[in-house]
Amino acid sequence: MTDSAALRRSAFPADFRWGVSTSSFQIEGAGREDGRGESIWDRFCSEPGRIRDGSNGLVACDHYHLWPQDLDMARALGVNAYRFSIAWPRILPNGRGPVNEAGLAFYDRLVDGMLERGLDPWATLYHWDLPQALQDRGGWTSRDTVAAFLEYTDVVTRRLGDRVKHWITHNEPWCSCMMSYWEGVHAPGGRSLPDALQACHHVLLSHGQAIPLIRRNSAGADVGITLSLHPIAPASSRDEDAAAVRRHDGLRNRWFLDPLFGRGYPQDTLALLGAAAPRVEPGDLDAIATATDFLGVNYYFPEVVRDDPAGGPMGTALVEREGVERTAFGWEVSPQGLVELLTRIQRDYAPAVIQLTENGSTFEDVLTADGRVHDAQRLSYLQRHLAALKQAIDAGVPVKGYFAWSLLDNFEWAEGYLRRFGLAYVDYATQRRILKDSGLWYGRFLNE
Repeated sequence: MTDSAALRRSAFPADFRWGVSTSSFQIEGAGREDGRGESIWDRFCSEPGRIRDGSNGLVACDHYHLWPQDLDMARALGVNAYRFSIAWPRILPNGRGPVNEAGLAFYDRLVDGMLERGLDPWATLYHWDLPQALQDRGGWTSRDTVAAFLEYTDVVTRRLGDRVKHWITHNEPWCSCMMSYWEGVHAPGGRSLPDALQACHHVLLSHGQAIPLIRRNSAGADVGITLSLHPIAPASSRDEDAAAVRRHDGLRNRWFLDPLFGRGYPQDTLALLGAAAPRVEPGDLDAIATATDFLGVNYYFPEVVRDDPAGGPMGTALVEREGVERTAFGWEVSPQGLVELLTRIQRDYAPAVIQLTENGSTFEDVLTADGRVHDAQRLSYLQRHLAALKQAIDAGVPVKGYFAWSLLDNFEWAEGYLRRFGLAYVDYATQRRILKDSGLWYGRFLNE
């Protein structure tokens, strides 16, 4: 294992991409400004009990107005890439139809600001903020939303495609579909497995159908999708738990990876899902398998499962290992899990390029009397995961970039502002940004 304390940027390939990641709803604010329409997260936040601290994203980090200083901070860190997402309701307030010029103009300014600072723009088209008008007509459970996504993609890529040359269609379909239409913890708060699986299918279909459109509007661009993936381990040495790993992996990982890499939905998972399986029309699977230029991977933690006949459609239950380090979210800290995940993806799917598009941690950050945030746990997390990434690269995994989640503390979805993931601390009362010790170290690492 690479010594994390001695790790240097020079140990990575000279053309390695170093970045930070953000998303529109989590940082922009300006929720009712310049013609922006309502998103499903605006509606979700307005429903009592949905957000743990009762907050919303109407102001968030006010990045809509403070973006120049945020990009200045990213440049000072030494990153050469900046991952952001575009708010669909800013561009097409009703999901389809009339285009909001003020929304496009904001992203013009933002992208130009990145380029002026030497930051390579990495744009995510969908990071969960679906226009509420589309949700009112079924959201991602409706095939019409696929057509709406293509309309939105065409508008955005025609406007920004001359400058943005790295596009991510969707961020984490598991979260935008399974957590949103089945588990009920993300907007729009649905509780139907068939709806969630149909939503997954439509999201993947919209990804595949959007690729040729993006390439036509953004000549020479790289296009991919980002998945949240997990290494999965059995809770014991029992054969039943080993079998549970396979079943859980079928829905958690292979449900997305298999169709994207031309294998269709995994047959063993379809058999377990039965009548809940999505409706698939002729040609859909071919479209989903349209070749991409990279696979985006978001890694946070491993999962441990045991056999549980009463445990949902896969007959499994998640187990928490005892005596392991955890983040404030309760997620297990496992740098080795990153190595296991990346080597598994390379072994089983062999993507030409992998981009680690998110990796980060949340802890109980405190602004101390010296004006600093001494986040020793996050600093250690960052160092150890970069060392694990180096180990995976040395083993032959074609990872070409690392994007830390996140540049800023921000609106953490159903947790509101209770969880802080940022390299920079945000004082939400004043909107002051303060680089934490982890951010200061990342800057030293990148500027060596």
